[in-house]
Amino acid sequence: MAGHSKWSKVKRFKGALDAKRGKLFSKFSKEIMVAARTGGGIDLNPRLRSAVLAARAQNMPNDTIERAIKKGTGEIGGGIIEELVYEGYGPGGVALLVEAATDNKNRTAADIRSIFSKNHGNLAGSGAVAYLFKRKGQLTVPKESAEEDRLLEIVLEAGAEDLASDDELYIVTTSPDHLYTVGQAIRKNSIPIDSQKLTFVPETTVTIHEQGLAEQVIRLCDTLEDNDDVQSVHGNFDISEELATKLAD
Repeated sequence: MAGHSKWSKVKRFKGALDAKRGKLFSKFSKEIMVAARTGGGIDLNPRLRSAVLAARAQNMPNDTIERAIKKGTGEIGGGIIEELVYEGYGPGGVALLVEAATDNKNRTAADIRSIFSKNHGNLAGSGAVAYLFKRKGQLTVPKESAEEDRLLEIVLEAGAEDLASDDELYIVTTSPDHLYTVGQAIRKNSIPIDSQKLTFVPETTVTIHEQGLAEQVIRLCDTLEDNDDVQSVHGNFDISEELATKLAD
């Protein structure tokens, strides 16, 4: 998680943390559609509730959210969106997991394979790197919103596993089935949540010390994230504070 946090830090410095609003809403819509298809309605579907809350936190219009839910449940047409996870290696042998949501598996696989090959990486087979990651829930809270001790008490009581931080955010880690419960506990204490999502956290990280290599890895990850079918990219790389500062300049 530290590596991914520093990657995000570099992107914040560059002013590129937030995707363009249209692309961001497209990613939220796909997640809501996939979550809604699993059934149970919003009251009985924690993943759907989390997806809707995340979309609302980014000011996604309610009618767009409702349309995505109806597409997912089949109330209105819109094609079947499938979830896929691609595994691969980036420059320097770093492991990458790419979560995608698509209505055309062949197109998406070809696009992702091409992105890897053009950016000094290669797409690998199923199981090649997945064992290096654990599925987790993750919430981020702006540091100015709460005292660390108070937030720690709230999230641990609600079932969270860990609380870490970077320069701007507290990062709360949960088991997947506690993500919504912990998020609700934070909100009940009038603390705003910056993001709430399921993610993959690396068990161990590979530290990158060389600037050129770090730039290649970040370029690959950013290019993957820019693909319309890619929902998120997870890596097991770590970038030193010193190097992250250089990359941000």
